[in-house]
Amino acid sequence: MCRDPMPEPICMVENVNGSLHVNTGAIEYLYGINQPVVVVSVVGLYRTGKSYLMNRLAGKQTGFALGSTIESKTKGIWMWCVPHPSKAEHTLVLLDTEGLGDVDKGDSKNDAWIFCLAVLFSSTLVYNSRGTIDNTALEKLHYVTELAEHIRIKSPSPAGAEDEEEQDDSQFVQFFPNFIWTVRDFVLELVIEKRGQVTEDEYLDFALQLKKGMGKKQSSYNLPRQCIRSYFPTRKCFVFPLPASQENMARLESLDERDIWPDFLKVTQRFCDYIFKESNVKTLKGGHKVTGRMFGHLVKLYVDTICSGKVPCLENAVVAMAQIENQAAVQEGLKVYQSGMEKAEDVLEEFLRARNVEANSILQTDKKMTENEKKIQEEREKAALIEQQKKAAEEKQMEMAQVMQVEKESHQERLQQMKEKFEEEKRLQQEELNKAVESKLAEQKDLLEKGFKEKAKLLDQEIEQLKKEKESSGSGSIFKDYVMPIVHAATDIFSTFLQYKLMRKAML
Repeated sequence: MCRDPMPEPICMVENVNGSLHVNTGAIEYLYGINQPVVVVSVVGLYRTGKSYLMNRLAGKQTGFALGSTIESKTKGIWMWCVPHPSKAEHTLVLLDTEGLGDVDKGDSKNDAWIFCLAVLFSSTLVYNSRGTIDNTALEKLHYVTELAEHIRIKSPSPAGAEDEEEQDDSQFVQFFPNFIWTVRDFVLELVIEKRGQVTEDEYLDFALQLKKGMGKKQSSYNLPRQCIRSYFPTRKCFVFPLPASQENMARLESLDERDIWPDFLKVTQRFCDYIFKESNVKTLKGGHKVTGRMFGHLVKLYVDTICSGKVPCLENAVVAMAQIENQAAVQEGLKVYQSGMEKAEDVLEEFLRARNVEANSILQTDKKMTENEKKIQEEREKAALIEQQKKAAEEKQMEMAQVMQVEKESHQERLQQMKEKFEEEKRLQQEELNKAVESKLAEQKDLLEKGFKEKAKLLDQEIEQLKKEKESSGSGSIFKDYVMPIVHAATDIFSTFLQYKLMRKAML
């Protein structure tokens, strides 16, 4: 990281009386991180043990508040930035969200925005629950069915906004985080009737199976399951047995590992290993990797948008990030050029100071010379001065040529870096689309195998749309359209500024 490690979590998004605000201290901390960030968020009902998992990912026993009563301890969204344990020069950003369904809060709309922000911020989203994945557990995850109302992929136009919202719904899989369901205090056997022993992932897939029929009851049953299947590119499940005896459950945070049951520790380690290996760097629409500094801007942008009563838009976020990053690049470039000029000015000042000393020396010597000697000396000085001026002019011309050459090479290097950046962006965008197509094809195959022919046929249009987008994705990008023109303009300004400064010095 680019700064001292964060010793403990801090509140990133405050939730006071149902109103969300960014914590300036947390955002300022993120601004100081220039490394790519892997963002892992945990959501779930209150008092389900979310904070314990986040502490283990941070490699600590304590940190995020666990609490030992029925009162929810976490309010808003808390952040802990730590060096990534297996990816060098990366920062792991852990986000612990306040418990959903807190009886003290009693505001489902506020819960929906907390869930929405966790999805927007994350590269991996962990949903934590207790007991089993049954219909009751899925009904409590109704927030996932509201995501299409709270997030837009593209900024809607005045005409045809409804159609665009429908398209957004099918495109979420390209931009949403990986999804992990962690089931705590699981005491059953992983056995499904007629299938026998199953894996954790197969257990989740079984729980997400749809019911046939078009009635209201079937639609209500299928909706949260269909949303999870459609929205998230990958789905993973971990089932955790009880961590300790009943008397020790309330003080899990302070327990020695010897007092925690081995089976629970094994699953916890598998969970952490999976997160460290499979969680990707947070990316924006188009595959642009997010640094800590960019993530700070992103957090502020999304929270401010929600507070203004508007719906966060992924495309608008990309445009805003491009403008912010470009402005920062221009300011940094200006500082470099100004610094270089102040270097040049110091050299000129030193040269003039040396000339002044030389002039004083000549004045003292002049008093001792005879008139004849003065004339001879004047002729010599005149010739020497002419030669010196000629040499100085040649040196300044060479210096100007060298500086211009350095500036030209620097400009070419910047353009090359931008070109490589755009190529990487295009590659990542292709990967996003490939993953989205594969996810939709797998979903279609699964529906066909289970007899949902009509639902499977509905996916044809989405798959074709994704394929067309993949074919046309190489023609341009938001970053290319917004960044390149300003980079060229800034370079022209700097070049003109540099030539002006050098010409003035050459005339002195």
